[in-house]
Amino acid sequence: MTSELIIDAKPTEVTIALLEDQKLVEYQKEGNETKFSVGNIYAGKVKKLMPALNACFVDVGHEKEAFLHYQDLGKQFLSLEKFTKQVVSDKRKLAPMDKAAVKQEVQKTGSIQDVLEVGQPIMVQITKEPINTKGPRLTGEISFAGRFLVLIPYADKVNVSSKIKSKEERTRLKQLIQSIKPRNFGVIVRTVAEGKRAAELNNELTLLVKAWNDCIAKIQKATSLPVLAHEETGRTVSMLRDLFNPSYESIIVNNEVVFEEVKNYVSLIAPERVSIVKLYKGNVPIFDNFGVTKQIKSGMGRTVSYKHGAYLIIEHTEALHVVDVNSGNRNRGAENQEENAFMVNMGAAEELARQLRLRDMGGIIVVDFIDMDSQEHNQKLYEHMNQLMKGDRAKHNILPLSKFGLMQITRQRVRPAMDVHVEEVCPTCFGKGTIKSSILFTDTLENKIDYLVNHLGQKKFKLYVNPYVEAYITKGIFNLALRWQMKYGLGVKIYPSQELGFLQYKFVDNKGNEIIMTEEIDTK
Repeated sequence: MTSELIIDAKPTEVTIALLEDQKLVEYQKEGNETKFSVGNIYAGKVKKLMPALNACFVDVGHEKEAFLHYQDLGKQFLSLEKFTKQVVSDKRKLAPMDKAAVKQEVQKTGSIQDVLEVGQPIMVQITKEPINTKGPRLTGEISFAGRFLVLIPYADKVNVSSKIKSKEERTRLKQLIQSIKPRNFGVIVRTVAEGKRAAELNNELTLLVKAWNDCIAKIQKATSLPVLAHEETGRTVSMLRDLFNPSYESIIVNNEVVFEEVKNYVSLIAPERVSIVKLYKGNVPIFDNFGVTKQIKSGMGRTVSYKHGAYLIIEHTEALHVVDVNSGNRNRGAENQEENAFMVNMGAAEELARQLRLRDMGGIIVVDFIDMDSQEHNQKLYEHMNQLMKGDRAKHNILPLSKFGLMQITRQRVRPAMDVHVEEVCPTCFGKGTIKSSILFTDTLENKIDYLVNHLGQKKFKLYVNPYVEAYITKGIFNLALRWQMKYGLGVKIYPSQELGFLQYKFVDNKGNEIIMTEEIDTK
């Protein structure tokens, strides 16, 4: 299996699409004004104790106060708390970590009010984004994640991923990390560290320790709390860190700044693979060029078709997601209804596993498969679903089919589910139901071009239109596009975009910024 990462970096947002064997499996979009806060470390203040919940609310600078449960404090919280107090109170001298005192572990059955008090400074890390009315979820067990290792202050243990099966390799990694890690730091060795040389692991460990020291320095220099002490890497690099593997065929970026950022990161974690990072310079939108736009339009709606006419209906609610499997107009080539239902359900399982990753659906998912009488078929479907979900990074649990033919799945949710609306308000009538005659559309475009060139002085720009309209404008030897260039200058360029509706258009300047020219008055 080969994987491609396509990154569409626009002035207002960055969108990332992960393709596996040319099929879209993950899709993430983040506005440039929005920060990816999971993994961020803050020095905050305890605002309110909630003894009934055995938890507290912490001010970390978010609009909503963050939630910290006693069970999430971590075993070494008391040691970290003492160190934090020293850092906050002493602005001149930075306390050396290797000489810091280690206190007893937090008791599992303790009470939040025995450990914390209102107004107390506390170092915490965000584990879950704010969702709807809930604020961020916090942990008191600070960690710094790298490609091969995870650094945990005060843990002072080395743990190796259970997915590394070789006893010799586990022993080698454990002894190696024990010999190079600083005192009072714990390390988790990730699965991808298997077979890595000592130099590679030592380089990453040095970077992670530096990140900790920078974090402490920020807290010490802060004049008031709360303060953001460590910011998680951006969405692009964060996904690369978790997803990057040797099967990546290419990482394609359409923005020079993001291209350099990605290239620098890949050169750090896998210097021999830096050549797979490529800069896209085409004029056709990058997602259109690699077939991503069409897959988004077909795969993100309420109804999702898959093999032989069968389809899924996906409904989202506050508490859970419901998926209904339908055979549709599938050509029944199987010998009987039971075999036909089994084949439809097996195909549905494949599409469902992709949809869970693609939409980042979390919480409870209930799937209504087509009823099957055979217990053997039910068991095979359950095993098939488990096999398909092995590639999913999110923690999940799958239950066998109930007597009603329902499969229940729980999947970790750390941020709101990706909700992409493929149905849109008509861009040409703005929901009114009446538009100008479509034969006059090219006249409207020419009027806009004339206004841009002769009134605003914009000599060079790109005009994006629906592919069918682009074909009409550019067809023939002496076509409309050529006439416009002769009249308004060669800086007028026409390109197709699959994102745009039939009578929709978009003007973009040379810097990639959209020139807003659409007005509701156009429809009257």
